[in-house]
Amino acid sequence: MSTKRIGVLTGGGDCPGLNAVIRAVVKSAVGRGWEVFGFEDGFFGVVEPIPPIPLGFDEVRGILDRGGTILGTSNKANPFRYPRRNGDSWVEEDRSDEVIERLRRLGFDALICIGGDGTLQIAHGLAKKGLPVVGCPKTIDNDLSDTDVTFGFDTARSTATEAVGRLHTTAESHDRVMLLEVMGRTAGHLALHAAIAGGANAVLIPEIPYEVEPLVRMVRERAKAGQSFSIIVVAEGAAPKGGAPSVAESETATPGRGVVRLGGAGRVAADLLAERITEHEIRVTVLGHLARGGTPTAYDRLLGSRFGCRAVELVEDGVFDHMVALKGSEIEAVPLSHASKTRLVDADGELVRFGRQLGLTFGDEAEGR
Repeated sequence: MSTKRIGVLTGGGDCPGLNAVIRAVVKSAVGRGWEVFGFEDGFFGVVEPIPPIPLGFDEVRGILDRGGTILGTSNKANPFRYPRRNGDSWVEEDRSDEVIERLRRLGFDALICIGGDGTLQIAHGLAKKGLPVVGCPKTIDNDLSDTDVTFGFDTARSTATEAVGRLHTTAESHDRVMLLEVMGRTAGHLALHAAIAGGANAVLIPEIPYEVEPLVRMVRERAKAGQSFSIIVVAEGAAPKGGAPSVAESETATPGRGVVRLGGAGRVAADLLAERITEHEIRVTVLGHLARGGTPTAYDRLLGSRFGCRAVELVEDGVFDHMVALKGSEIEAVPLSHASKTRLVDADGELVRFGRQLGLTFGDEAEGR
């Protein structure tokens, strides 16, 4: 068996389970007699002349249950749109050829990129230029196509579900309407799962534009039934019917980031409710990055470990420009070109249908269907 030198990096936002993947890559590769090096802070580490970190058994000991990533990460270091200071402003440069040349000069046989759709799109772009790349999909949003589940989602779902439960007690104590805003970007998976698992009364997701009247009706009907409080989970990409998602930061606000940052959907919904409801106090809680942090669940540790081992197998088999993916009960290889496709909540699917049966209000006029 020939010795290989492989690199690994974590890009995009952090999430629980990243260290489990890194550990699995190292243990699986070193067990084959290969060398593994970690690049720090996502693609910063492959663009800038930062020496990669040798990773062996000692370096990954004790990290399985740690949140975050021991390699650091970044969502502002796209080699195809790399930010460079130019006087008082910023310009973006294509430095992808430099990345490929540097990795070849350092003798790397493959690069394993762990990240969400942005990281995997970059990986696909590098693969098209000839770099041997394997991807590992991660996101707390669970919105990547061609994998049934992404690691990080289960931990975030548990955190959001616990937050819904904690809001119940304070909402009931003060007869309040409490809104919990959670991450998810343009997909409502995290909000919907947390709303059902946490026993919320309403959920607002990007896939179902909402109106305020069904929410007002829900709050007042609960009050008539003796339930003088209500819990509404709001996905950050949710928007009123005919409106647009709330933007916290524009696409050009952060050099190298290249995407808008959503935020404020909970406040928008709360203000709309406050115009109609005066008999209840309305409060908004933004879960934010709390959903990204902390100890990964057993499920995310297991899935991350499986992804890491399978990624090394793909390197061994020479299957590049692919990512590992969960399909049913098996970990398979799918083309990285599919990573740019976003999986949204099916507005007419099973989970939404069951949510309605459980009494969840979605802010539309279809509650009875």
